[in-house]
Amino acid sequence: MSHATRCLTAPVGALLTPTAAPIILVMVLSGSLNLVDVLFLGRVAGPGAVAAVSAIFPLTAACIAMSAMVGSGMASLLARRLGAGATDDARALFASAHGLALTLGLTLALTLALTLGLALIAGVALAGPALTLAAADGDPAVAAMAHRYLSITIGAAPVMFWLGLQVDALRSEGRAPLMAGLGVLVTLANIAFNYVLIVRLDMGVAGSAWGTVAAQALALGLGLLARGRMDTPLSLAAIVAHRWWGGWPRILALGAPLSLSFLGIALVASVIIMALQQTAGPDYVPKVAAYGLITRLIGFAFLPLMGLAQAMQAVVGNNLGAGLTTRSDRALALTLLAALVYCCTVQAGFMIFAPRIGAVFVDDPAIARDLAAILRPMVLLYALSGPTLVLALYFQSVGQPGRAALLTLSKPYVLQPPLILGLAALSGDRGIWFASPISEALLALVTLVIWSRVRRPGQAGFGLAGGAGA
Repeated sequence: MSHATRCLTAPVGALLTPTAAPIILVMVLSGSLNLVDVLFLGRVAGPGAVAAVSAIFPLTAACIAMSAMVGSGMASLLARRLGAGATDDARALFASAHGLALTLGLTLALTLALTLGLALIAGVALAGPALTLAAADGDPAVAAMAHRYLSITIGAAPVMFWLGLQVDALRSEGRAPLMAGLGVLVTLANIAFNYVLIVRLDMGVAGSAWGTVAAQALALGLGLLARGRMDTPLSLAAIVAHRWWGGWPRILALGAPLSLSFLGIALVASVIIMALQQTAGPDYVPKVAAYGLITRLIGFAFLPLMGLAQAMQAVVGNNLGAGLTTRSDRALALTLLAALVYCCTVQAGFMIFAPRIGAVFVDDPAIARDLAAILRPMVLLYALSGPTLVLALYFQSVGQPGRAALLTLSKPYVLQPPLILGLAALSGDRGIWFASPISEALLALVTLVIWSRVRRPGQAGFGLAGGAGA
């Protein structure tokens, strides 16, 4: 049985599992880097290093958002041009995207250099960490570490941007195994580099940053080497032969939706850090370190959920394309149930083991205590997040970006920022963490309203203008 036939005839439940498993595996393996990295930092470099990396998380998230904007925007156009047989147009787009990525990466590095008052000498950033001092709430030791980490990370942004282009191009070409291989390579190499630089050479946050850059550079080099040997229209010669400019606004416009999701994460983190600076007082450093640990834990827990939702998109897309709306509805229902069960399990695990989690990463009892005090209210209604995400990605897969955007962007841009600031003003730093469950509840109400408006009992094709069973 061919893959296409199986997508349309195999039992939906049996189809979702093998579709989701490899996606989740790669995501979890890649996401484990964040936990291993903070484990090395917390155990070897100390809690101050964790606080430093946490304090500048919004800036690193913004950098990731810019990379995602270029890569996803290019991929959206590239897949269609390759599918239409417009090879020369695809080559021109691929080359232009490299120019855009390089321009944005260099602009980001130069902007940061001006903001921080850095002198870039032989690739090493020196002098005045004004912005990182503000992020560290005036703690000079934490600010110095944050400054070193951010300088290296942003200074090497073009490497990350170009690696993202290679991965997205492989996805557009249908070379999923090679794409996954590059992702796994980056993760394993990064863990190895970080172990050597942080644990063996005691380089602290600088070791973490250089380990990431080295792993990305290795993967980029191997990706370009593979592209030079592959039989592909997007060859290295094509990149050099075409202009590195033109069509940039279109790429950025198509990549904006994914970028907005990352920028939303950066926005919420920025507001939380600002609120902590106003309310935490002398406890700012342990609290921001605890918050940084929690962002990595919740981010890691989110990856299997995202993998499940992406698998649902693939199954729904194939079956809707064939007019099999009953099967697509079945895929949605099963994924909603699986997401609810998974998120309930994660919520219970975090609530039960919160007092013990911090001690795994750091020896500081204050951070471990703060982690438990922060994590429990933050995940109070975590179970609601799974079905909301699944429904949002379902709407995206059936061509309803407005509803998808409402469910994915409302929380970070509309609900959480005012709740964080308002609760901080009313209840101090303890109130900040209840913004997450309150916004989750409000978003769940929005989801229920949308569900009730698009649901048509007895008719297949959830959320569609018309449906036919199959």
